Amino acid sequence: MHRRIFIQHTALLATGALAGFRGAPVIGHGDFRYRIDSRWCRADPAVHPVKNCHEMVFDKQGRIFMTTDDLRNNILVFDKDGRVLEAWGTEYPGAHGLTYHDENGAEMLYIADYERHQVIKTTLGGEVVRTFEWPADSGKYQDAAEFRPTETAVAPNGDVYVSDGYGKDFIIHYDHDGKVKNVFGGGAVLQNAHGIALDTRLAGSPALLVSSRAENALKRFSLAGELLETIALPGAYICRPVVQGPNVYFAVLISQLPWDSGSGFVCILNEKNRVVSAPCASAPRYNTDGTLRPLYQTVRAFRHPHDVLPDSDGNLYVAQWNSGGAYPYRMERVK
Repeated sequence: MHRRIFIQHTALLATGALAGFRGAPVIGHGDFRYRIDSRWCRADPAVHPVKNCHEMVFDKQGRIFMTTDDLRNNILVFDKDGRVLEAWGTEYPGAHGLTYHDENGAEMLYIADYERHQVIKTTLGGEVVRTFEWPADSGKYQDAAEFRPTETAVAPNGDVYVSDGYGKDFIIHYDHDGKVKNVFGGGAVLQNAHGIALDTRLAGSPALLVSSRAENALKRFSLAGELLETIALPGAYICRPVVQGPNVYFAVLISQLPWDSGSGFVCILNEKNRVVSAPCASAPRYNTDGTLRPLYQTVRAFRHPHDVLPDSDGNLYVAQWNSGGAYPYRMERVK
């Protein structure tokens, strides 16, 4: 690392910039700059406690649904002002991935629970519609305990893709009814397949974006499981990609090992899969050969951001893992 950048980096960390978020400084780069509101969430810890805040989605009404692995309320529902509207779920000890899907007007949630070794499809009110079990007949698993799913993506035809991010790093392709159609990936291709999303940015050619977190990369696959592209993102231990318009947003859990280093930030890619902003991290810079220089945290606004939810106005909501029971923050876009 260049000495001047190194000194700037360590100085920011040492001073604890953004501690308390006084004055709400602007963070980010280029057209994607934000102010953090750490007090956006109005939840009462005594009433709606959280352990780890994992993932968030919007429903049609603009409500925010979030998974937490606190068994007193696995799902919290917020309005855009951070008020808790509803809470449910006491049976999801490994509540992690959360995917929203509109099925011909019926709004559904897919909860990936790595402790239950299942993906559970529910209504917005928590009624169980279907469970997706471990792929017993695939020849890849000896028992259910090896299957520890972390995320799902739903294809245009209703097929469901599950990333076994805490298990054997396979992507399991199910049909709408839960029958296994294909298994691909695995440890030879993916290293901690923590997140997966449907990439609809190329009209008529949907693909899958999968986190290879320990590899600091995103990987694009066809819906049939063919590896199409590796997007190297050095310094970015990626949770899950979130596609909105031409951009991809994701939380970076850490920028350096160990896993509890508290060195996370947020990242945004453009339509060419190049980093255009990394709020709370070093400015994205590319070498002449097109490779990205390693990213690293420069401002301690976050410890371990786990998910990013963009709204229609360009603001972001960020949930965190292993961060002292912190509720989500809101990042207001500065235009």
